[in-house]
Amino acid sequence: MAYDFWYWPIIPGRGEFVRLTLEACGIAYRDRAREEGADALMADMAGHAAAPAFAPPYLAIDGTTISQTANILFYLSERHECGPSGMKSRYWLAQLQLTIMDLVAEAHDVHHPVDVDLHYEDQKPESLRRAQGFREQRIPKYLGYFERALTTDQRQWLAGTRWSHADLSLFHLVAGLRYAFPLRMATLAAGFPAVMALHDRVANLPELQDYLASDRRLPFSEEDIFRHYPELDAP
Repeated sequence: MAYDFWYWPIIPGRGEFVRLTLEACGIAYRDRAREEGADALMADMAGHAAAPAFAPPYLAIDGTTISQTANILFYLSERHECGPSGMKSRYWLAQLQLTIMDLVAEAHDVHHPVDVDLHYEDQKPESLRRAQGFREQRIPKYLGYFERALTTDQRQWLAGTRWSHADLSLFHLVAGLRYAFPLRMATLAAGFPAVMALHDRVANLPELQDYLASDRRLPFSEEDIFRHYPELDAP
């Protein structure tokens, strides 16, 4: 059975965290909005009145939905035994995943600090102020947390001896931050060697090579969560 996976068809966004796990774990899926368009996504969302998704990404399964990125990844890792097992590891990974998504939300709010319905250009002064605090305080605070998670027990991966959805998500988070804030991330890289090394290990996973080299891996852009506006970046 192939999952019906729904997310906006032209951006990586939050859907990319799910795609990485589906691809690395070899789970069959159809990226339905990329096949059929955004209108089909909106129609499908409206068709799940009994258990609707608030927003994509979501999986449509047996007439119901599983939504929220971290929740989808928890479901996939449980259902397909893709990653470390055991209650302690599972809830530790859920904790890490939720923390990753917190930083994703903060990255988005850098260029939409006032209102998500306003264009970036309509809130640029506020974005400039928000970006300074994000660069100088929030990015290093979060990266420091993930660095400690990796180095406390001298781990290669965030839990156990094998990669998990949280490792894949941290890879995409670092890639997104490097796209949006290349100057700042270049300055910070030396201070978080374990995080940067994990990014490189995930990038070289045999399970991901086909996906990363394909057009299924959508590029970052200024329509996405991670956006590169040079005026918001600084070392």
